[in-house]
Amino acid sequence: MNSKEILQYVKDHPSGKVKIAFTDIDGILRGKYISSEKFISVIESGISFCDVIFGWDAADIVYDNVQYTGWHTGYPDAPAILDINTFRKIPWENDTPFFLGELSGKKENASAVCPRQLLKRILNEANKAGFSPVFSQEFEWYNFAETPQSINDKDFKNLTPLTPGMFGYSILRSSLENLYFSDLFDQLKKFGVPLEGIHTETGPGTYEAAIVYTDILEAADRAVLFKTAVKEIAYKHGIIATFMAKINESLPGCGGHVHQSLWDKTGKKNLFYNEKDKLKMSELMKSYVAGQLYCLPHILPMLAPTINSYKRLVEGAWAPTTLTWGLDNRTVALRILAGGIKSCRLETRVVGSDVNPYLAMAACLASGLYGIKHKLKLKQPATVGNGYADHSYGVLPSTLIEATQQMKASAVAAALFGSAFTEHFTQTREWEWRQHLKAVTDWEYKRYFEII
Repeated sequence: MNSKEILQYVKDHPSGKVKIAFTDIDGILRGKYISSEKFISVIESGISFCDVIFGWDAADIVYDNVQYTGWHTGYPDAPAILDINTFRKIPWENDTPFFLGELSGKKENASAVCPRQLLKRILNEANKAGFSPVFSQEFEWYNFAETPQSINDKDFKNLTPLTPGMFGYSILRSSLENLYFSDLFDQLKKFGVPLEGIHTETGPGTYEAAIVYTDILEAADRAVLFKTAVKEIAYKHGIIATFMAKINESLPGCGGHVHQSLWDKTGKKNLFYNEKDKLKMSELMKSYVAGQLYCLPHILPMLAPTINSYKRLVEGAWAPTTLTWGLDNRTVALRILAGGIKSCRLETRVVGSDVNPYLAMAACLASGLYGIKHKLKLKQPATVGNGYADHSYGVLPSTLIEATQQMKASAVAAALFGSAFTEHFTQTREWEWRQHLKAVTDWEYKRYFEII
């Protein structure tokens, strides 16, 4: 549909309403319904939205350590824009029209903290350099035969997985819950989030889906919408879907791996591929990979943003722990898939399913461009075999606070994302760490209650 047709659809829709949403720092969609008349009046002139979405955490508790907004500003509305190009029909809501937006702001620091605007700034840098980034994200997540009320009544303990046992790539398990399984594939496609594939992963009630690749901004939009859409479709089936990075120490974690490549301005040539190279990698791709390896310790909180993220990044749990790269190797941080000119790409496996896709993709692209801009050479050899055992070039930070302090003090991070964003984002991660320190956990009860 073109813009004229979209506006006509909004006017004609019998519900008389439009659903709009913005992502907060954690990648959670925050939005509301507005009337069709309101939407028509603001689509060109702009709208406003409360800036608290960048001033509170995932539990709606306001930060006490950020400058962007707070009690000191009164949490005002910020100027915002709705992107008509994000138009979708919500198939499970009678095809209600839906749009994504971003807080733009008149002041530099206002737009600096908006995740979608950050990605657009990095994309603009790539375009100016002559590159068209093509990205996609794949997600793993757990499903439970529960409701929001039941998980709270059970205090999040002894929850019933959708299906029992460890059964990855299972034809049986996908048949057992086929109505839900098929609904995900079909409804997501109708919602403009097409999947390349979906299958069970190893773990009780665990699924994995790969989203079809496209240009990076649309890829990030799809990834953000995928997570919310899966949860909403799951609700319809009496299921709770969770994208926590690690739900149990005995089970594999959930990745949100980002696949990426750079193409020329026409979108016809994959600049990562070189038929004559023995690894089939172009020098551009090698510099891009070298840039990510160099920058990973400086940007890790954007790829692993929660306390829980670091429970996933442990040895032997299908998530990387070392600064390594390799050819089709699932034990390293950066997996190279260079089989053909169309499919040659980098998979960043550090990324967890709990990320904000805008920030994860911005971090991947910015760090790769850093390597190209600084003409970094990929001197580090590819890791063959067990990447967990290869500590030659360093290991990833093992906690959120360690990673956050490295990013906060990093001139590299400030150069990549701007000092305003880096300051605000790392302050939100410091807040997250402080909240964790207050909690008395089940582990502490079991370890200390009787014995100490």
